[in-house]
Amino acid sequence: MVSYPKSGGPIRRAIPEGDNLERLVCDSCGYIHYDNPKIVVGAVAESRGRILLCRRAIEPRRGYWTIPAGYLELNESSEEGALREAREEANAELRLTGLLAVYNVPRISQVQLIYRAALLSEDVSAGEESEEVGLFPAEQIPWRDLAFPSVRWALKQFADVQDIKIFAPFTNPDGETGNFNLKSTTEV
Repeated sequence: MVSYPKSGGPIRRAIPEGDNLERLVCDSCGYIHYDNPKIVVGAVAESRGRILLCRRAIEPRRGYWTIPAGYLELNESSEEGALREAREEANAELRLTGLLAVYNVPRISQVQLIYRAALLSEDVSAGEESEEVGLFPAEQIPWRDLAFPSVRWALKQFADVQDIKIFAPFTNPDGETGNFNLKSTTEV
C-alpha cells in the first residue's frame, strides 16, 4: 500500500535530488515515497531431534510445509517477530539460540532472517495460517512438499550446525540467487 502526502498534490515518478533511483514524489510538498524490500522472519525450531513444521493454510503454496515464518511487523525486532510467527502459526513457544541465516530473494524483494530455536514445549497446534503442524525427525521431513526453496536451505543448513554453538550465519547457498520458479520447489 502506498501512503501519499497529506497535501493531496499530484504524484509522479522522478529521481529526487540527492538520490539515484526513481521514486514516487509529490509535486506540491516534495514528499518522497520509498518502496523498500519486505523482511521475513522465522525459525527452525527443534525439540529432541525433531523439527517443527507447519502445513500452510494460506497462499502462496497452500498445503505445503514450511518453518514458522512471516513478515516482520512495524515497531517489532526481528527476534520478536520470529517468536510471534511461531505463536501465530503453531501455538509454539520458542527460545531463539542464534541467527541461522540471512537469505536474499530479490525476485520478490525479500530479505529473510531465519533463527535457530529450541521448542520450549511440544504442546503445539495449528494456528490460523496453518492446516496442521508436526514435529519431524530429519529422515521424515517432507522434502518434496516444502513450500519454498529457502525452507529447504534453512533445514539443510540447520542440520550442518545443529551441534555447533557458534558459527557465522549462512546466506543463499552457492548458485541460489533467490530468483526461482515456485513450480520447481518440489525438487530435493
